Amino acid sequence: MSPSPREVFLRLVHGVADGNFDALPDLYGEVTDVRHPMATPESEPLTSRRALQEHFTVPPEVRQSLPKRRVVDVVVHETADPEVIVAEFAYEFTLPDGAPAKVPCVFVMRVRDGRIIESRDYIDPIRTYTARADLDLLIASLRKDVP
Repeated sequence: MSPSPREVFLRLVHGVADGNFDALPDLYGEVTDVRHPMATPESEPLTSRRALQEHFTVPPEVRQSLPKRRVVDVVVHETADPEVIVAEFAYEFTLPDGAPAKVPCVFVMRVRDGRIIESRDYIDPIRTYTARADLDLLIASLRKDVP
């Protein structure tokens, strides 16, 4: 029996939190439609497992510098469509000074036969850049869009 949408979602977010990026593309179908509507700068839809492999490719030297995070405040809402869930959660980071930072997220996900085939991942970009200590990168990306 295939894992439920809830189980697939939990594997995904805990895999991200644990830095287990190599296993994440296998959670997706060969053909997908994954979008990050709040991404800054804007990002293109990820429409294949191959695109997701590239998305989740993190060089070893970068992996070591990623801040520690964990998944908190998980609430999964099931819908009238058994393939679709709406999941609220946050990634809680530990900043270099030891302070915590929360990045709230909402994923609307369609899982068929145990694979994600469609997802809208709403992730707070300002808090994400803050948690990664990359506010300068966010500001630079915003300035590129200014005429």
